Amino acid sequence: MFYEDRISVATPEGVTLEAALAGVGSRLAAGVIDQLLRSGVGLAVIVLIALVGKGGVGDTPSGLAVAGLLVVLFLVQFAYDVLFETLAAGRTPGKRWTGLRVVKVGGAPVGFLASALRNLVRIVDALPGFYLVGIVTVLFTRNNQRLGDLAAGTVVIRDRRQATALPQARSVTDDTALYDVSTISADEVATVRRFLDRRSTLDPEARERLALEMATRLGPKVVGPSRQWEPEAFLEYLVAAKAARG
Repeated sequence: MFYEDRISVATPEGVTLEAALAGVGSRLAAGVIDQLLRSGVGLAVIVLIALVGKGGVGDTPSGLAVAGLLVVLFLVQFAYDVLFETLAAGRTPGKRWTGLRVVKVGGAPVGFLASALRNLVRIVDALPGFYLVGIVTVLFTRNNQRLGDLAAGTVVIRDRRQATALPQARSVTDDTALYDVSTISADEVATVRRFLDRRSTLDPEARERLALEMATRLGPKVVGPSRQWEPEAFLEYLVAAKAARG
């Protein structure tokens, strides 16, 4: 039952993407990496507070130092995930290295409240040990969600960058008369325009994925000499060609 399913994600540009859901194995691998990093930070904090909190040689850390240590260790364990998921587009270092990302079920980026909720419920997912509750719920829920994901409305997807061997096009205004773009509808052009207008605000990987999806979908509708395009260059050409034809 260690499998990975797929989920459809709708984007603001009207494009539906297929994303692979992360299974137990890849999530555990990411979790091990993150826990090692958290443990390393926690150990460094313990050593630092032990040194600073001593009143003299051979003294034990003060009660205040111990209290501070407990607070810091909690923050390391809890804030680590929330900080990275909120500020790094749903990816902790462990998720980045294993090609995973946390997103909302509808495809939107995970926000602070959703991340905080899913990580608070992690306490329950970890019961009775070795994340047994979390593993079971991932195995038996439709979208491979642990309890924290169900509570926060999030999913973990595979987010490996799609590579393309297409070379860069010369110019979006070159050869506009050589290609027939009449089968591209006004709605499709409007969708492409929206993407091009807001692409600079998108996460680089989401931008690349959207451009490739739209170029792959619209490319067969354009008739003309065979030519290799970068996805965004093709979309720019498409808009320019439609505008040139009025």
